[in-house]
Amino acid sequence: MAAQLAHETVLLQEAVDALAIRADSKRREGCYVDATFGRGGHSRLILERLGAGGRLIGLDRDPQAVAAATRIGDARFRMVHASFAELAGVLEHLGLEGVDGVLLDLGVSSPQLDDAARGFSFRRDGPLDMRMDTSRGQTAAQWLETAGESEIREVIRDYGEERFAKQIAKAIVAARQGRPILTTGQLADIVGAAVRTREKNKDPATRTFQAVRIYVNQELAQLSLALPQILGLLNPGARLAVITFHSLEDRVVKRFMRDAAHADLPIRLPLRERELPQPKLRLVGRAQRPAAAEIAANPRARSATLRVAERTGA
Repeated sequence: MAAQLAHETVLLQEAVDALAIRADSKRREGCYVDATFGRGGHSRLILERLGAGGRLIGLDRDPQAVAAATRIGDARFRMVHASFAELAGVLEHLGLEGVDGVLLDLGVSSPQLDDAARGFSFRRDGPLDMRMDTSRGQTAAQWLETAGESEIREVIRDYGEERFAKQIAKAIVAARQGRPILTTGQLADIVGAAVRTREKNKDPATRTFQAVRIYVNQELAQLSLALPQILGLLNPGARLAVITFHSLEDRVVKRFMRDAAHADLPIRLPLRERELPQPKLRLVGRAQRPAAAEIAANPRARSATLRVAERTGA
């Protein structure tokens, strides 16, 4: 079981390098946030690079991730059971007004995918849960039992970018009239029967499972809430590093960073260059993808993209 639930941290060195961790400074040592702790791969490397007076705050929605954090016996580390969309409140509670770096590693972790009881994967039959935070909220099965056909269609179309969303939604509503859809195997079979063709080497249920998971966990809404909060919490010179795994979340991150990296210029006002408003972020390098060796060792890394931006003094 331990081998099955092992987690390979994606873009480990690249993401932690991107934070440009301040280990020792004449001013002070840094305070950082790993806002998606997972199984702590990034956090452990951050702690290795952090000075004796530095601080690391870990956040995760998943109670199992919070439990895993107890294995880190480091006085510089503090773990909090919370979503990254709650970061501002968490830092206020801890008495922190700003931080020197924030890391977001989005998507689903390998332990979540590989544990059939979590209901994230169509490859392992289990209860249709899909909640990242199993202590609260509606399960995927509960939502599919009550949602209207049009709502199901829109979720699968918008969050799964599934061209057969109409047929899948119709099949789900028809199937649940016979018996509740309670397991991942049931949902995968319904989708497989409704989808006539599929991309090579891709399971017919892939897009539907992604869509339902994103909706149940409100992943894009949480991300859209978190990014402005993080911007307001970054000290000048602090870095934001975000790893995404699909085009929808990457689009949110890319647009946010791009917009914050461009200042709003006053119209028709003659200004000297030094008088121009400054952007709040500076983009750092290009988007990074995993190297071929990492993808070969961990195929789940193949869709990862790392984007980095630095807070200006504006």
